[in-house]
Amino acid sequence: MKIIITIIYLFTLSFSSFAQAQVDKEKARKDLQQIIGDISTDYVYLNDKNIDLECVKRFYNKQIDSSKNKTDIVLLFENLLNEFYDSHLILNTNTNSSFRLYSPIYAIFEKEKAVITNVWQTELENLESNIIGYEILKINGRSIQENIERFPTHCQNKNLPQVREWILNKLLAGQYDKPRILTLKTKNNAVIELDLDKLKLKQYNELISSKKVNNIGIIEIHNSLGANNLIAKFDSVLNSLMNTEGLIIDLRNTVDGGNSYVARAIMGRFINESLPYQVHTVEEKYDNNPKVDRKWIEYVNPRAEQYKKPLVILVGRWTGSMGEGVSIGFDAMKRGKIVGSEMERLAGEIYYYPFENQSFGYRLSTAKLLHVNGTPREKYIPKHYIRQTTTQKDEVLQKGLDLIEN
Repeated sequence: MKIIITIIYLFTLSFSSFAQAQVDKEKARKDLQQIIGDISTDYVYLNDKNIDLECVKRFYNKQIDSSKNKTDIVLLFENLLNEFYDSHLILNTNTNSSFRLYSPIYAIFEKEKAVITNVWQTELENLESNIIGYEILKINGRSIQENIERFPTHCQNKNLPQVREWILNKLLAGQYDKPRILTLKTKNNAVIELDLDKLKLKQYNELISSKKVNNIGIIEIHNSLGANNLIAKFDSVLNSLMNTEGLIIDLRNTVDGGNSYVARAIMGRFINESLPYQVHTVEEKYDNNPKVDRKWIEYVNPRAEQYKKPLVILVGRWTGSMGEGVSIGFDAMKRGKIVGSEMERLAGEIYYYPFENQSFGYRLSTAKLLHVNGTPREKYIPKHYIRQTTTQKDEVLQKGLDLIEN
């Protein structure tokens, strides 16, 4: 049974009992059969991943034999989902040994070297050095290649560039109970260490905040697109900015996604007619009958007083899921200019599946989401692309201000 997901926040269970609880291995095998069956029939990106499900079944069936407690079982299913190198495939629980979902830095491979390309500068309180462009030599004293080889997945091809990049950033996210000490090479070839766990993220008491710069309104969404009461807060803030010369909505801190109810409410304040903002596509199959494609367009309707002045949307690597949906929506409606870099690339529309025998469940993407021009949401890149070069100034915000002022 699948249940529609509207809010993407993780629900963390208590694990003091998990470590002690014994494993019913027969029930775990039934749940393994269940999740593999659901992936094979419902996971809309399965063919894109080229993962051998028989390998997954054999390997994780063996892992059940050596599982000693419920913590082991959680990690087993977590690693199984990680085989598909898709950050939208997650359990709705974790353990102290689980990998976090994201890191405050992002890296890619350039000529086989792991290089930091993005830093979550708007949310970090205490990063003093500009580490953009630094090469990551080691993580916790081990080379990047050794760390990738040791990453606890078995059936994926770790030589594929997209798999390597995904694992690299999971390693930067790190496990909750282990350090994240990076050995970095600077642009001057000096070697330094950076402890990622000493970086502090800003904490917010409000869902939203705003300010003005040269009579341009700036609205920051504080990772709250899943909070339904954001709508009233957003309305209040926007109403106070109706006389500005232009508006910037900053979605660079929407890393946990949200829901389309809130998203449509926000977008509805900027249009005067019903407009399409995203496309859903899925393959339907019942029993042994053929697969049949199904596609539909989701619309936004006008709501309350319209803001008519120029609009810019700021995005980045920590714009996730529904934040990505809002961004492609404004772009599709030709109502806002999108400024920033690649986003979090959380692919598809997710549903929640409870395990039959476990106290937690899992999430699978069951429909693809597209820009109305046909571009997959996870592959969308802003027209006004900004390659981050420094953490000493906010290059994305400055570009947004320039677009409105000029």
